[in-house]
Amino acid sequence: MKFFFKNVLSTIVGMVLAVFVIVLLFIGIVSVSMSSLNNDKEVKVKENSILKINLSELSVVERTSDNPLEGINFSGDLSKTIELKQVLDNIEKAKTDENIKAIYINTPYVSAGLSQIEEIRNKLLEFKQTGKPIIAYSEVYNQAAYYLSSVANKVYLNPEGVVEIKGLSASIMFYKGLLDKLDIDVQIIRHGKFKGAVEPFILDKMSVANRKQMQLLLNSFADNIMDSIANQRELTLTEVQQHANTLILENSKSCVDYKYVDALLYQDQLEDTLKALSGSEKLSIITLSKYTHVKGNKKEISRNKIAIIYATGSINSGKGDEKSIGSISTSAAIKKAREDINVKAIVLRINSPGGSALAADVIWRETILAKAEKPLVVSMGDYAASGGYYIACAADSIVANPTTLTGSIGVFGMIPNLSKFYKKKIGITIDTVNTGKYADMGVNRPLSTFEKNKIQKSISDIYIGFITKVGEGRAMNTTAVDEIGQGRVWTGYDAKEIGLIDTYGGIEKAIDIAAYLAKLENYRVISLPKKKNPFEELSLKLGGEASISDLILSKFGFTTQMNESIEELLKGDRIQARIPFIMELK
Repeated sequence: MKFFFKNVLSTIVGMVLAVFVIVLLFIGIVSVSMSSLNNDKEVKVKENSILKINLSELSVVERTSDNPLEGINFSGDLSKTIELKQVLDNIEKAKTDENIKAIYINTPYVSAGLSQIEEIRNKLLEFKQTGKPIIAYSEVYNQAAYYLSSVANKVYLNPEGVVEIKGLSASIMFYKGLLDKLDIDVQIIRHGKFKGAVEPFILDKMSVANRKQMQLLLNSFADNIMDSIANQRELTLTEVQQHANTLILENSKSCVDYKYVDALLYQDQLEDTLKALSGSEKLSIITLSKYTHVKGNKKEISRNKIAIIYATGSINSGKGDEKSIGSISTSAAIKKAREDINVKAIVLRINSPGGSALAADVIWRETILAKAEKPLVVSMGDYAASGGYYIACAADSIVANPTTLTGSIGVFGMIPNLSKFYKKKIGITIDTVNTGKYADMGVNRPLSTFEKNKIQKSISDIYIGFITKVGEGRAMNTTAVDEIGQGRVWTGYDAKEIGLIDTYGGIEKAIDIAAYLAKLENYRVISLPKKKNPFEELSLKLGGEASISDLILSKFGFTTQMNESIEELLKGDRIQARIPFIMELK
């Protein structure tokens, strides 16, 4: 009878989950259908219009997903995303659009990475050079929003609002206490004294070396951000730093007094200002999303192509998607671009903290083959570190923003010993029969000294291979690479000084360099890998790649930094090349 009720309960739960997924799928189908209809409809810009940029309503991503469930949150609403390249293209288009008289930035916070914000900000500075004005207004500005908005000719604030300038902070979550409570012993083998990715599993605070590099990173980022703000607001870096350290911007009046904003306005007063600016009695505003569907100036159609290959997320063996880099899919995309005679150059856009060392090596090999046939340029986003740098190092030219995180040339292995957890926490004991002395090496017992030494040798070999490949790609000897390696993370600013990158810039700069190297005047840009059919992707996931419950949990965000970190610990590929943190500007 007990098994009967258990089976009945399982069936009911399965039916409920199935119905739930069907409802979500229906919502997704309707949303995608409506989106397709809207996309097909060309948008016309009215005369004397103003382009509005609100990056608190739109999340900036490297590539959007066509999966109908991807953007659905628990309320059933769709979260809106826009690709970084689309934002940059829209600002470029607005430069020569006679109907766009100005840009209006209205964003209290920014849903984008620090390097992405920097690319958008630089593009806005280009727009400003056309003579068309940029106006910024918000009820409040957090640091990221103000960093972006400070490019404006005029910055306005609500009379009861405030600008947040307080400096940067980095917090790392440590799991040693949790693992101790669970009686899980994490066995670490690493190469690189700065390889902080393992520290959360073996320490309860940052090591001296890791704290040192984190402080240097934050100082570099903060100086870059504050100096950029100072240049636009006729302040000095020292003044901005002092204001941050004293929290002097305590109300709207102080924001005006210390020249962070030009005037205090309510929304209706701001609208009157925009009307006067556009020279029209009726305010006409077009959003960034709608402007994406406005046709720009027609360019000459060319058979010559530059392929942008997006490599976003953790690096793993197998197939990837818009949020992860799969060795199979990314290598296939590079190979496709290499074998296409109309593709004259390749831009590899990397936004990755690293991952599997083996998967990174598979992708690296394909970059070598591509580079032998046509120019290969790397564009680094927020991150291109560890495994992310591994797949970048062979390029003809590497482009990064000063706020890019890169380097972290190091390798580590993590193997948990779960024997005490099994026995003490859930009452499971394990007995083993082997045909070889070390056949049961794994997570069910502690590693012997001999086994640790063998793994250490393997990791050291991978590290030597890593720095050798970097040396060959960057024309450096391995000793020099080792000195800047050891798992240490660098900013893009410092990376140029030590030879890890060639120049500062974003994805547009990388495309320009690729066109120059390929001697192209006329070309068109394509994106790879091609996005999967959303319903085919969904059916694959429901058909075996993931359970229904896993799919639902992942789509509704029922994961945390802790869950993801523990999951990485228990994954099959134990040898990793990754950085230990994800950084956000708030």
